[in-house]
Amino acid sequence: MTPDTVVALMRQALEVAMLAAAPLLIASLATGLIISIFQAATQINEMTLTFIPKLVVMFVVLVITGPWTIELLVDYTQRLLNNIPGIIGG
Repeated sequence: MTPDTVVALMRQALEVAMLAAAPLLIASLATGLIISIFQAATQINEMTLTFIPKLVVMFVVLVITGPWTIELLVDYTQRLLNNIPGIIGG
């Protein structure tokens, strides 16, 4: 196993992790931004106000993008396991 192979495997793992986490993080960021604008406009300074809407939005996004995320992770795992003989042997 060469250093180039290790770097390529780590790069692929990071790409898959970022793709899997991106929908949830983007939805949480957008929700937080919208609620922050609402809080600034109404001068409500309640820190717990963002928790429930973010939780609900992340649940909805997870339900919508869950099958795609699972497929992405399963495909990566299958590719990784199928390539083990080639990685170890060369």
